[in-house]
Amino acid sequence: MRDKKRIILLAVALIFIIGFIVYLESRKARSVSFSSVSEDSTIVLEAEDVAAKARVAEKSKKYESAKEISTPDGFINTDRIAVSEFVGKKIILVDFWTYSCINCQRTTPYLNAWHKAYADKGLLILGVHTPEFDFEKNYDNVKRATEKFGIQYPVILDNDYSTWNAYKNRYWPRKYLIDIDGFIVYDHIGEGAYEETEEKIVALLNERNKILNEGTEVVLEGTASKLGGDTDFSKVRSPETYLGSSRIQFLANLPSNDCFDTDCVFIAPQKINLNTFALSGIWNIKSEYAASSAEEGAIIIAFSADKVNLVAGGTDGENVRAQILLDGKSIGTNGEGAQVVDGFVTFNKHDLYNLVDLRGAYGEHVLIIRFLDPNIEAFAFTFG
Repeated sequence: MRDKKRIILLAVALIFIIGFIVYLESRKARSVSFSSVSEDSTIVLEAEDVAAKARVAEKSKKYESAKEISTPDGFINTDRIAVSEFVGKKIILVDFWTYSCINCQRTTPYLNAWHKAYADKGLLILGVHTPEFDFEKNYDNVKRATEKFGIQYPVILDNDYSTWNAYKNRYWPRKYLIDIDGFIVYDHIGEGAYEETEEKIVALLNERNKILNEGTEVVLEGTASKLGGDTDFSKVRSPETYLGSSRIQFLANLPSNDCFDTDCVFIAPQKINLNTFALSGIWNIKSEYAASSAEEGAIIIAFSADKVNLVAGGTDGENVRAQILLDGKSIGTNGEGAQVVDGFVTFNKHDLYNLVDLRGAYGEHVLIIRFLDPNIEAFAFTFG
């Protein structure tokens, strides 16, 4: 009798073990695993399920695989992070930006809104900070800007452009969307297309949920339409204007090519043509910026826009006061930019300074920045 009971118990145990093995195998058959990063920084997917293999094979005909973060120079809002950790788990938005870029600054509120609306639904935003100017490589500068703009998603410093190059990028800002299978299925250059981008995010989140058998349908929040925008780009007729010798195009009064990397006296012309600028006083035109160590100096620019910004700063962050004149007169309260008070601005830390804001009154004007202190470094004008 005891032997019979023992045989029955062993049979039951054997059936249980076989059933458990079958269950594990069925779970494994439905899974999709992701390998580590290959030597070329491409994230390679290895699908074990037949249906997943077919899906991945079809996507591989149309899309490139995601690229890994390469040789990061620092992290903000995280200790470390890698794209490969989240492929197969989340939808990833890689945003290339740099903190003094006005186009990036105007894009940031949308990224913040998407992070708030969809982070707990499977979206991961990675802000890859690739510097345009040398001062943007400084970790403390980037951290200060991240806090200023209220960015809570991870930020990765890409000072050597290695991640930028892995994605074959050439623009600030640029957004790449990576789907659940690790493919770059969407990208957008520059500002705009916020509604389209948000719709794509939601579609990819719902694809993710279906594949992972997770959660309910993600609903479009419409954050892009709620935020809107106050710049009419069809009315902005002035291009980004660089003051450094490596990209100088629109300087109207260069005394000679010998004025690069050495102090030269610049005399302002009586008249300046639209979309050109002139220097007045003693200036030294470096590769990235124009610098003046003299007591007095000025920059004059003729523009057609509503807003004027200048990327600038005092040498070593020291204070440099300047008077702002529009069309020959001290700028009034209806035209003052965010950093101008009673017609004056103080430059210190290297950043973007909003000097003119005409509150939607687009048009042609002449801006004069008259510096009252020495040691200014001016990099670029941008317009809105």
